[in-house]
Amino acid sequence: MDIIPIIAAATAASQPNVADVATLAAIDATCHDYVDGQLQGNTERVARSLHPDLAKRAVIGKQPYESFGLRRMTKEELVSLTKRGALKTPIEKWDRTCKILDVTGNAASVRLETPWFVDYFHMGNFDGKWLIVNALWYMKK
Repeated sequence: MDIIPIIAAATAASQPNVADVATLAAIDATCHDYVDGQLQGNTERVARSLHPDLAKRAVIGKQPYESFGLRRMTKEELVSLTKRGALKTPIEKWDRTCKILDVTGNAASVRLETPWFVDYFHMGNFDGKWLIVNALWYMKK
């Protein structure tokens, strides 16, 4: 089996679809509202990045009450954590990257990385406004 075509296909598949500059900027701004809002303790920025029916989850594995355990969080819970300053960090210590993985029509996939966590977002475009609909996250430390 020749692995070169497989690697080439995987590389091509990992490249985002072509999106216009304004779309990419809007998606990036939503990602930064989410993370920078938390780092600032700015609930308005965090809230405006999130769909009202946000599904934010982390894999926690087997639990006594379920085999495939997830830590679940709603928009309201995340905004409340932000209000309490759970991730508030001095700006000189900010280290975060938002990477747009794919954009197709009104859907996008984005990877956010900080020193503390990684989030994978599904975003949707609602009347010109990109919002985070789903987030699967991993705590690094």
